[in-house]
Amino acid sequence: MKGRSTISITLPILVSLLLFLFANVETCSASKKNPNTTKFIKASCSCTTYPKLCIKSLSIYSNKIKTNYTTLTYMALSVSLKKAEKTSKTVTKIARSRDIKPSDAMAIKDCVENIGDSIDELRDSLNEMKNLNQTDFDFKLSNIKTWVSAALTDDDTCMEGLGEEDVKGDARIVIRKNVVKTAQLTSNALAIVNGLKYTPERSHH
Repeated sequence: MKGRSTISITLPILVSLLLFLFANVETCSASKKNPNTTKFIKASCSCTTYPKLCIKSLSIYSNKIKTNYTTLTYMALSVSLKKAEKTSKTVTKIARSRDIKPSDAMAIKDCVENIGDSIDELRDSLNEMKNLNQTDFDFKLSNIKTWVSAALTDDDTCMEGLGEEDVKGDARIVIRKNVVKTAQLTSNALAIVNGLKYTPERSHH
């Protein structure tokens, strides 16, 4: 999608989020040693901003994840992408509704573009995960972190654009509910990505 520009995010929120994520990297990484799948997922999710949502969204993939941190990371990104795609369809449908005022439609259209950028960035991160190996591992992991961070910023920008003065009523409530859930899943995925380290036994996706 065109127009991927660097968009500002509320500084206190961003600083707090980053401090939380980096403060919990070791906790997340240490969970790889847990032999039990359920405990493994719970321990891995303990480093995230929304642990309950993390556990709920990833537990259904426990048979695939087992105790492989790389697979868990991949699934966390996949879950975030699926939600972003679903949110994009919902917001697009609302934007095309005849009940939407022209002024509201403009703000919603901007939100659709932001979510579209977020989808592109999450897809890029998943493609890079497929190529993640010892060769240029740090470089590729850095790319993944950058894309997921950008996706989270795009979600935040969409929500900021849906302020009280821009979009009112049920449309705003439905859009924000979906975008907030997308942002929470993306935030969790970023926290898990931050705990990823190279291991020889890397699974293929």
